[in-house]
Amino acid sequence: MKKYLIVGISVFLGFTFWGSGMAKLFYEHKFFGWIGPVWLIDELRPYGLGLYGQFIALSQIIIGYCLVTTRYKLIGGIMMMPLIGNILMVTISLEWQGTPFVLAFLMLLNLILLWQYRDFFRPLIDENERNTKWIKRSDRTAKGHFVWLAGLGLQLVSIPISFLNWPLSLAVVILGLVTSLLSFNVDRIPKTEADQLV
Repeated sequence: MKKYLIVGISVFLGFTFWGSGMAKLFYEHKFFGWIGPVWLIDELRPYGLGLYGQFIALSQIIIGYCLVTTRYKLIGGIMMMPLIGNILMVTISLEWQGTPFVLAFLMLLNLILLWQYRDFFRPLIDENERNTKWIKRSDRTAKGHFVWLAGLGLQLVSIPISFLNWPLSLAVVILGLVTSLLSFNVDRIPKTEADQLV
């Protein structure tokens, strides 16, 4: 039950931020997402911060994708902390009402997610600690990482495609998600003798 709760939080946070970033960069913002103004870049451009808005959107895509595919929950959760902090500062600076409360809720969910990986943080805090007890987690392979990266690459390629053909760009997004989810299956493929020599 606990495992499903953590996966559910990861998928929810991932979809929230991945969808928000994609909606900001997709043609005419035609991408599904429930949080954040899709016109953030246009809102920041008069202040000379249009590039910063694009950076936030791209960060949301990458970090959210780490979480929605659940392969890199720890990395995504760690990177989510400064991302939420940056978004919070933008919303406070622009005096948007209500958004800080939504972000506080998302931050709480992220902290719950990170708590599940607390065994990884002890060596970061106490650099001399050698007796950390690691919780056993599933093995990851280089091939699995490559397959996941290919799926992320398809997400990024879908953005310029959206300006040419929206249905095709959506198909590329779905293909990317399926590809990244298949990375778990690739991890389970038995290693050949050639792989073991590497």
